[in-house]
Amino acid sequence: MEAVIAGVPGIAFSLASQDKPLGVSTDYGPAGQIAALVAKKVLEEGLAEGVVLNVNIPYLSVEAMKGIFVTRQGLRVYRDALDRRVDPRGRPYYWIGGEAPTGVNEEGTDVGALAAGYVSVTPLQLDLTHYKAMEMLTNWEWK
Repeated sequence: MEAVIAGVPGIAFSLASQDKPLGVSTDYGPAGQIAALVAKKVLEEGLAEGVVLNVNIPYLSVEAMKGIFVTRQGLRVYRDALDRRVDPRGRPYYWIGGEAPTGVNEEGTDVGALAAGYVSVTPLQLDLTHYKAMEMLTNWEWK
């Protein structure tokens, strides 16, 4: 997103490495190949101003990946826990922890694509304004 703020096409890549077998070192090779493919395509085609691509890559070999889907952002479920701790000087501080977030496996979303073995490419924008709600709120009587 910082790239987009600076007027540069932005791409964020994430590898679903939590899906790899325990005790196995992470192999970034297939994700690197996908990243190169996406970056090359962005350089060839360009992106509209203000768009950042969020690319999620399954932890699979390139051959095992089923393809690339353009998706919408899926719903993440966070189960955060706030843990009060005390530093060596006796002052309290708070550690945010909890379980790793999960996602709602819905077709057409980045979460659904990853679960099905696809790379997801989700175009995002910085403006999160909900314009329909904005229209509704302007009609409220604010007294």
